[in-house]
Amino acid sequence: MKFEFCVILERKQRVDMYLSALFDDFSRSYIQKLIDNWKVCVNDKQCKKNIKIIHKDIITIEVTSEALENIEPEDMNLDIIYEDDEVVIINKEAWVNTHPVPGEWWNNNTLVNWVLFHCRAKLPSIWWVERPWIVHRLDKDTSWVIAIARNDSMMHYLQDCFKQRKDISKYYLAIVHWVVKDTHLTIESYIGRDKYNRLKMTTLNAVNPKLALSHAEVLGYIENKYTLLKVKIETGRTHQIRVHLASIGHFILWDNTYWNTKINTEIKTKYQLKRQALHAYELHLKLYWKDNTFRAELKEDMKKMIPKELFENLKNSEKSK
Repeated sequence: MKFEFCVILERKQRVDMYLSALFDDFSRSYIQKLIDNWKVCVNDKQCKKNIKIIHKDIITIEVTSEALENIEPEDMNLDIIYEDDEVVIINKEAWVNTHPVPGEWWNNNTLVNWVLFHCRAKLPSIWWVERPWIVHRLDKDTSWVIAIARNDSMMHYLQDCFKQRKDISKYYLAIVHWVVKDTHLTIESYIGRDKYNRLKMTTLNAVNPKLALSHAEVLGYIENKYTLLKVKIETGRTHQIRVHLASIGHFILWDNTYWNTKINTEIKTKYQLKRQALHAYELHLKLYWKDNTFRAELKEDMKKMIPKELFENLKNSEKSK
């Protein structure tokens, strides 16, 4: 499908940023892939993703299904929390990619492979968008509860919930270094790309920073060295929880980006934990005019770090809602 339109802008802007903001269903990485494959033209000329466009430029974009053509349906043993004709909610294992990534067994063992198999009889009609039915995502090595739409109306409803931050809230469990003394924390800052390392986000002198707000509740302590936190985010910035906790000196254990090598080696040796200790635990979502709570039980690698008495604090936290 091909689109052609005239740009309306007050000042210059990168073409990939402009298009990803214009098309809500397209991620910026997907737009950049289209540009790299010469599917985007500005004023009838092929362009690069960093080119800047101005008012009244003419853009032509050809949307293709190439991102999904070679992906095969695959039956995987995933933990389904809830399922009906419109939505599937699962507890994803860590190390399972959301979508195929070149160079990482790119064509199999991903959530997209499983969705193509499990929901093959009924998928949203916006088929040309990369991973169109998976509305939200997290880092690969985070275990989490995730909602997957099975039809167009549910897909658009979930997209609106996440975009507008309405009728939805998410809670996470994190094990962090050091003892967090305040029982309740609120962290508010601007987060953006680190200008010295594009793989990292930062709260200091960031590129294109955006406001981020997180709340944390202390559930208990482990060996008087680590703290189990329950975290709620009001915004959805990249690496938000990891960056916010690291910014106050309490980085998440075994975080490969915002980490402490010595402590992570200790954790790996003692507890055999080999991924960041972060788990998307609860998804509160209004479905069919009713408030629902979907809970993804902790994975064994994090669970064995946590004393039994802390699980009681977790249960009490659940009951207090």
